[in-house]
Amino acid sequence: MKRTTEMQEAVLVLEDGTVFRGKAAGKIGTSTGEICFNTGMTGYQEVFTDPSYFGQILLTTNAHIGNYGTLEADDESERVQIEGLICKNFTNQFSRPLADQAIQDYFEKNEIVAIHQVDTRSIVRHIRDKGAMNVIISSDNLDVESLKDTLKKVPSMEGLELSSRVSTKEVYEVGEKDAPLKIAVLDFGIKRNILECFTSRGCQCKVFPAKTPFSELKAYGPDGYFLSNGPGDPASMDYAVSTIKEILAEEMPVFGICLGHQLLGLSYGIDTYKMHNGHRGINHPVKNMMTGKCEITTQNHGFGLKPDAIKDKHDLVDITHMNLNDDTIEGIRSKNKKAFSVQYHPEAAPGPHDSRYLFDEFIQLMKDNK
Repeated sequence: MKRTTEMQEAVLVLEDGTVFRGKAAGKIGTSTGEICFNTGMTGYQEVFTDPSYFGQILLTTNAHIGNYGTLEADDESERVQIEGLICKNFTNQFSRPLADQAIQDYFEKNEIVAIHQVDTRSIVRHIRDKGAMNVIISSDNLDVESLKDTLKKVPSMEGLELSSRVSTKEVYEVGEKDAPLKIAVLDFGIKRNILECFTSRGCQCKVFPAKTPFSELKAYGPDGYFLSNGPGDPASMDYAVSTIKEILAEEMPVFGICLGHQLLGLSYGIDTYKMHNGHRGINHPVKNMMTGKCEITTQNHGFGLKPDAIKDKHDLVDITHMNLNDDTIEGIRSKNKKAFSVQYHPEAAPGPHDSRYLFDEFIQLMKDNK
């Protein structure tokens, strides 16, 4: 049943006890997760449906969310992946002629709880200072003390394995059957536009569940292996690190993005760490250390590779990309294997396409290896 124009109250409670009150949107209910903020000015639907956001409450810094509606073709996965939304203006009236649904209908269909008409700048400043933490949004229970009790039971993102929950349950293929190059994709929470970047370059991709044994990947006879993005703590994914070590032993081309980058690092003995806030947006400057050029990148991650741990592995990997905002590691390349990875999202959906050359480099690496 649609709500009346008289907006229902909602409350946001942070793990440290801070409370914000606003108006309800989306599904009337209660939702929990780790709060994170995205600074992108556009592409909210692609962000909502990115599996890397599974388990998180999204705070958008852009003032208007919903003003260009939603379109089914823009989904990056089969459903909305965020646990809830915090925004300034939840704008149900949309202007895009191609849109097929208003955001309120979209959120109700996907059963997503949201709160708006809150001071998003104040919330961002707060978590930038205090760091990422769990929060609870509720529009059906405004009792702050009971919400605090519920919030105490929510597990920390640190140590949480989530990829197996968002990964495909069945093997599937995309691309032409007679494509000249075949890629075995380990799906830890892949976005559709990443697969599109491969198939549009003449590749066939066979997508496997996160916990697929290496023997099954190898049986496909791929020309290369791709390690996808995804949610959760990479340090909790021993099963994936073990599989990647087997892949590397085959001397085949390997490319990792985001979580795949962190897992490749772990396979080399490079530890990961939980970042204070993480990087989420479409305007992060990254320097390519090989060319000296800067790329404006799309990012979504709360974990990274420890810089000191990489220095201890200088005989095994090179640092290829660095974040110009905070000097975090954005890319590595193996010195003794045909493997490389980046922390950001070069498919950039949404975002600038400065980094799509990385797909071409992987294609060339596979061709050279044939």
